[in-house]
Amino acid sequence: MKLNIALLAGDGIGPEVIDQAVKVSNAIAKKFNHEIVWTAGITGAAAIDEVGEPYPDSTHEICMAADAVLFGAIGHPRFDNDPKATVRPEQGLLKMRQKLGLFANVRPTFTFPSLIDNSPLKRERIEGTDLIILRELTGGIYFGERGRKDDGNTAFDTCTYTRSEIQRLAKLGFEMAMTRSKKLCCVDKANVLESSRLWRETVQDMEKDYPEVTVSYEFVDAVAMRLVQWPSSYDVLITENLFGDILTDEASVISGSMGLMPSASIGVHTSLFEPIHGSYPQAAGKDIANPLATVLSAAMMFEDAFGLKEEAELIRAVVNKSLAEGIVTEDLAGASKAYKTSEVGDWLAKNI
Repeated sequence: MKLNIALLAGDGIGPEVIDQAVKVSNAIAKKFNHEIVWTAGITGAAAIDEVGEPYPDSTHEICMAADAVLFGAIGHPRFDNDPKATVRPEQGLLKMRQKLGLFANVRPTFTFPSLIDNSPLKRERIEGTDLIILRELTGGIYFGERGRKDDGNTAFDTCTYTRSEIQRLAKLGFEMAMTRSKKLCCVDKANVLESSRLWRETVQDMEKDYPEVTVSYEFVDAVAMRLVQWPSSYDVLITENLFGDILTDEASVISGSMGLMPSASIGVHTSLFEPIHGSYPQAAGKDIANPLATVLSAAMMFEDAFGLKEEAELIRAVVNKSLAEGIVTEDLAGASKAYKTSEVGDWLAKNI
């Protein structure tokens, strides 16, 4: 199979971890007789420095022409520390989501047997955790009307959702639940927010189309508590943009490291696959960043974008082997030997 993949390394540790995912992907292609055509594009702070905007048209054209996008990370402290900056790397991420129609962020959360004691949560609370949070990605407060008034002393951000936006995200959630444990949780704040009441009403109307799925409705604050108490009680959760942003980061620590969790953004045009961690600029160029989340994002890409399940399972198997044998970067090494980012990538590719 010929795989056309857009490669957006981004900022900070993005280029380093992307390099390892490319090594692994190329090893998979060689083993299974695929051809990968990589096309690089710029985004984030790197794109601002080069062309003055974080998601230039040239990068968008590359993404639209590709079968999938493999993405590193964006962000730089010089923008984080300047509240008056008019152009920011994160604006590129929102623009990319909107222009590619990336309406659903898929965030799996699971545990690794060899690392279960690395989690800040007790073993008995997290064993067996295997959940997915589906976050709506192109609506809500991040895309609503915003501004200042009263000479800048009052600020407002508006959360707006349409029924159709909710339906397409919920449909994906129901379909995913049907392939798993047939449990779906709708996360909202319907006791306070009108937009959440529309979420709950819309999902309730859809229940009849999926009679095999058991649906629960929970307030976001209750879910935030239960995720650290009994995460294994959940299977598929669907929620709006802001709630999903917060809950997915909370859930990421269950595994013991944000450097281990992959994600996918599914959309109307080209789907995107990326690690959930940020650009971690303090580690940039030091060859110490954990590449496994990016490598596992490539596994999601092989399976979800191309239907290559065997290839994806092999990537996950060698990642589990690297963890079990201690071929890990300094964030996971503890008192044992820490391997460089590039050394982990080389080891994974060799074992494939």
